[in-house]
Amino acid sequence: MKELMDSLDVMKDILDNAYQGMVLIDKKGCIIKWNYEKLLGIKEKDVLGKHVEDVIENTRLHIVIKTGEKEICKIQRIQGHDMLANRIPIINNGEVIGAVGTVLYRDIEEIRTMAKRVEILEKTVGKYKDEISQMYSAKYTFKDIITQNDKMQELKEIAKKAAGLNSTILIQGESGTGKEFFAHAIHNASDRRYNPFIQINCAAIPHELLESELFGYEGGAFTGAKKGGKIGKFELANGGTILLDEISTMTYSMQAKLLRVLEEREFERIGGNIRIKSDVRIISNTNENLYTAVQEGRFRQDLYYRLNVVGIDIPPLRDRLDDIPVLSLYILKELVDKMGFSYIEVSDNAMKCLKLYNWPGNVRELRNVLERAANIATGKYLYPEHLPDTINRKLCIDDGIKEIKLLKDKVAEVEINAIMEALKLTNGSRTMAAKRLGIHRTALYKKLSDYGINVKEL
Repeated sequence: MKELMDSLDVMKDILDNAYQGMVLIDKKGCIIKWNYEKLLGIKEKDVLGKHVEDVIENTRLHIVIKTGEKEICKIQRIQGHDMLANRIPIINNGEVIGAVGTVLYRDIEEIRTMAKRVEILEKTVGKYKDEISQMYSAKYTFKDIITQNDKMQELKEIAKKAAGLNSTILIQGESGTGKEFFAHAIHNASDRRYNPFIQINCAAIPHELLESELFGYEGGAFTGAKKGGKIGKFELANGGTILLDEISTMTYSMQAKLLRVLEEREFERIGGNIRIKSDVRIISNTNENLYTAVQEGRFRQDLYYRLNVVGIDIPPLRDRLDDIPVLSLYILKELVDKMGFSYIEVSDNAMKCLKLYNWPGNVRELRNVLERAANIATGKYLYPEHLPDTINRKLCIDDGIKEIKLLKDKVAEVEINAIMEALKLTNGSRTMAAKRLGIHRTALYKKLSDYGINVKEL
């Protein structure tokens, strides 16, 4: 008995507080400690010294004393409820000197209800996790960076190697050169690809709101703050990548806070005092030479070196004119697939025009020029006349002689004009238009399909 009471003193806090119900018996099966008053409505003074079988229905504690074998998570019916019980023998020097019985839940239904709630929560969390993954995912891979230029190929190799590391990356280049493509591709090639990819345009967010956007805030942190606070992008991107676009526009004070996060790998929400660990890979984009901004005192030197662990400087399109043919082919194929154009190709003289142009808007401008030309072209080739006035088309015409179109394109142009006129005169009636053109209706349908003419849009 003394050894049993000594064991009880040592375990007092555990026995008193850890479970909803507890009973301790000696080796004879008599109760020496009772903590079932709230659970069963029976006071301890009324049961001390009594045999456990006389007090708790369906008990097996006296059997556990005989066998010395513990019984864990067994269902026991007490007062009309199925409870989850543990029965553990107390052994001293190889002898069973007593046993302790505990009830973890008042009713087994509590476990089922709890399990159901956990299941619902898991489904809800999974749903939101999927939505976050879809909302914050990288779109492009290295296959989407189309180039045959040696310098660009070299940059792609550097980016691929950097993707396997966790170092910060600074991507510099003029607007429209494809900085975003590189950032997306790096994330998709990294071990973080299944985690969020979150893009923040530092120039588009007011300076006074950028800190709360990046780090979040607690409820009531400032006037207008949401009651429950707001999670920041750094917290949301945990395990993934953050792309800080136009990093050069960040204020000096905000630069200091970002530097601290990079060095300490943790941050606090605005108005909060809890340090939140940050496992985020940072990629920064800028269309400005950031080193020049450092020399001019507009950007912190220490942050510049912290961001520029791996530097990628993308050359403008005018410095890689050998990419224009492959880029044009890729862009036109996209237009054919997405917008329903017939097959389109750039003619030789139009390609000369494209290569003679300076391209201040880089690849983005090339895409716009080709889409415009594809919309106004009538045949399967883009000619200099289809290009905008900003491109000096005279320079690319050999000896000032206008380019001679292929006969099939001339025929196609005449047929398209005739079909369009016939459809307008017949208010879109394909049967009447075919009669006016002197061809069978089936032949007209085929030409409408070949030339991509949509009667409904006339």
